[in-house]
Amino acid sequence: MSSITLLALDTSTEFCSVAVYRHDPASDAPALVVERHLDTGPVSSTHILPAARDVLREAGLALADCDAIAFGAGPGSFTGLRTACGVAQGLAFGAGLPVVPVGTLLACAEAARATHVDTQRVLVALDARMNEAYWADYVWDATAGDWREAQAPSLDAAELVRAPDAPFVVAGNAAVAFGDRLIAAQQAQAVLADAMPRARYVATLAARAFARGEAIPADQAMPVYIRNKVAQTTAEREAIKQAAAQADGKGAS
Repeated sequence: MSSITLLALDTSTEFCSVAVYRHDPASDAPALVVERHLDTGPVSSTHILPAARDVLREAGLALADCDAIAFGAGPGSFTGLRTACGVAQGLAFGAGLPVVPVGTLLACAEAARATHVDTQRVLVALDARMNEAYWADYVWDATAGDWREAQAPSLDAAELVRAPDAPFVVAGNAAVAFGDRLIAAQQAQAVLADAMPRARYVATLAARAFARGEAIPADQAMPVYIRNKVAQTTAEREAIKQAAAQADGKGAS
């Protein structure tokens, strides 16, 4: 298998996270990851393209050198999900690249394993606002070298998040947001509140998905909301328009 080069985007939380990932599976060398992870609050749409230019420049790459563009597909912030998906589509259309959607809850599980390498079971729970949590349950399959979904991403009151039936850790910020209301966390071996979605973990998951042939055409990319979606904001539309223009040769490429 030849090397895989990806540009990864995630704006599902208050962070604007962008990374370039490059890895040759035939080599023993670790993957190259250049990342910008910025606490931008609700204005990630104004930072995502400059961050993409920065990481590509630092990695010595152009957008055309990438095999695909990965993005955190959700669940998460409505605005953030639409921004990442739309910008990924705009860049991919202009550069003639496919995209790889990656679940944000799965990215939390990947983050947990990156910092706690012996982790085998991860209950992911993120604050979804409105007194609810996004949550899912993942099992590490050592034979496949990837995650298996034990519980699909769901949206429930914190009290209804179910603990796995085997030793597990909790990843995500819901334990901090809800405290004792997240009853499942009281049974966990550890609570990893900092194991949150970010571009470097979106990229590592996307690289495995790309190797399995799971990249899709840009026009098929869609966010995963779980809650009902709402209309795009003016800022989101502008970010998407800028991405398309820059991919046509005015910026990131």
